Amino acid sequence: MEKAKVYYSREITPEKLIEIYEKLGIELPGKVGVKVSTGEDGAKGYLKADLIGPLVKKLNGTILECNTAYPGKRNTYEDHIKVAEKHGFTSFADVDIMDGNGEFRIPVPEGSKHLEYDIIGENFKNYDSFINLAHGKGHAMGGFGANLKNQSIGIASRNGKAYIHSCGQSADPVEAWNVSYEQIDFIESMAEAACAVANYCKENNKPIVYITVMNALSVDCDCDANQGDPVMGDLGIVASLDPVANDQAFIDMVWNSNDLGAHLLQERIDRQQGREILPYAESLGLGSREYELIEI
Repeated sequence: MEKAKVYYSREITPEKLIEIYEKLGIELPGKVGVKVSTGEDGAKGYLKADLIGPLVKKLNGTILECNTAYPGKRNTYEDHIKVAEKHGFTSFADVDIMDGNGEFRIPVPEGSKHLEYDIIGENFKNYDSFINLAHGKGHAMGGFGANLKNQSIGIASRNGKAYIHSCGQSADPVEAWNVSYEQIDFIESMAEAACAVANYCKENNKPIVYITVMNALSVDCDCDANQGDPVMGDLGIVASLDPVANDQAFIDMVWNSNDLGAHLLQERIDRQQGREILPYAESLGLGSREYELIEI
């Protein structure tokens, strides 16, 4: 099988972000949705307006998000829009909190062990094509966050997030935090949800491309209001049509780095069994861990 192509830029600039998108060779038709994390109020690592704004404006894209399952400043539509505005996203694009208007279920892939379906924001239906524009970093529960997390937890509605976090036991954002599960089950549940979204897009002829900006590399996610400072230097940008390959490239760069702080991110990822999402996602047919890295 031909290896997935992963394009790589060491430089992180608005111009390079546009260039690496164009290298993918995909014309995104119609109404373009750009899925990012708006970042919890108090976080600092989320992707900034001056970096991503030019690409989003070039595509006339809409910023996409869904409400959080945990208590905070983004678990209602009204509060979430305020945070998105505070963090600069409304300065260059419309922002659509997709589950502000409800939710719907989509099938998970055959062979899924934990979820019976995925629950995503209602307004996801309204877009013809997508950029999964992720910020690579650590994550307290998932080990790391990049394209797979951005497509699973990120596109799930508030109830859908609860359903994934509880490994299919509850879609109630209060009850979900009280159920018990094995860590690996949560990691695999994220892969099932990410694959569900990819399959939905494929079946409905909605192309999706994957870009991860590897900067501000904290062990904490942008969903953490008390997000820690970066523990290692910036790595660059990776882009692919294959989310598994793109996440694998990010992980490989973290593990191959000579940065003295890289071990802190590695420890966070492995403590949460984060790398296990990659072989499981591959087994579900979401993509391949084998890739060719093409530097631009």
